[in-house]
Amino acid sequence: MVSKSQIKLITSLEQKKNRTKNGLFVVEGKKGINELLKSNVALDSLFTTESIFNAPKVKTHLISEQELQKISRLKTAQTAVALFKIPVEISINLEGLVVALDGVRDPGNLGTIIRLCDWFGIEQLICSVDTVDCYNSKVVQATMGSIARVAISYVNLEEFLKEQNSSQVLGAFLEGRNIYETKLPKKGIVVLGNEANGISSDIENLVTQKINIPQYGKSEETESLNVATATAILLGEFRRQENY
Repeated sequence: MVSKSQIKLITSLEQKKNRTKNGLFVVEGKKGINELLKSNVALDSLFTTESIFNAPKVKTHLISEQELQKISRLKTAQTAVALFKIPVEISINLEGLVVALDGVRDPGNLGTIIRLCDWFGIEQLICSVDTVDCYNSKVVQATMGSIARVAISYVNLEEFLKEQNSSQVLGAFLEGRNIYETKLPKKGIVVLGNEANGISSDIENLVTQKINIPQYGKSEETESLNVATATAILLGEFRRQENY
């Protein structure tokens, strides 16, 4: 059974201020929950309609489908809802390739970018403070468990990049150099910008190399690439060049 206080807590975690206050975030569905259970992220409590998880019994609550729907943010609830403790941020690791986001606001985009970092072996993702919270339930859902394997740090991006004198900072711009005709470094910080406005002027001034994904279509009406799609193409080319 889910108590009224538990329902109130779970629903309150939709707001960032309450996630911060309680140090908790929500994960829904078997895939995401199992990935987090295999990680070092600590489980607070698990509400499930089936006894299928390798989780401590004292933290597991068997509930009905109706109760699950009350605490789920999905139109159709998916077996279970879990609360995990927000990990303490660790020191930023600048070894190898690092992705930095400047004002990415869409939860689906951030979730997909976290999955891409996991897929392409990017261990560190740096986000500006105005990037959507990675523990937003829609972001967590979109990561499909990858949030457990990518270190995510929120910083004043301008100040952070100013301190990285020894790091090459690459930024995606329409006027940048064609990535397929440019020797890309194996180490550095790759910056991607806001969905509508791209990389801000303050961050642009700190970019040491502008790069671009060329458009091969003829139409000038074609919209620019979605930021998550651009991230996939860029990381794919960075990794491809490592092998040649």
